[in-house]
Amino acid sequence: MESESERAVETKSSMWQNEFVRRWAIRLAALLAAFLLGFIPMWLSSRTITANLEKATRDLRRSQLQNTLSSAVINARRAEYETARQNASSFFTEVRSEIDKEETNVFSTAEKARITGLLSTRDEIITLLSRNDPAAAERLSDLYIGYGQMNSAP
Repeated sequence: MESESERAVETKSSMWQNEFVRRWAIRLAALLAAFLLGFIPMWLSSRTITANLEKATRDLRRSQLQNTLSSAVINARRAEYETARQNASSFFTEVRSEIDKEETNVFSTAEKARITGLLSTRDEIITLLSRNDPAAAERLSDLYIGYGQMNSAP
């Protein structure tokens, strides 16, 4: 008498000897290989495109912040202090929100430390603009130059 384990081994080996099962197994393996050959390049392409999109989004956000600051500088130079104050306030608020985001990719850790130093002039600049003081234009220009240098640094 054959034991259960001997019959199970015999059934498994006889299953692979069956031509029909073997053909379907080969077809299934070929189909899986074809799927993987198509999937892997698309996955790699998707990763590259996602990385490019993240970089473009980061650069766009940085440019938007710089444009807001440049609007404040231009308005202060034209003695439009209230508009300059609003633009400067918007810049400081938006930069602070970008720094406070936990998963931000707009500023690196080193840039966060550097821009925090630039943000320390916020109250002084806003006060000067509120008082319609022409010195605010110079302070905003200095801030713009510092932010521009931070953006251009590698």
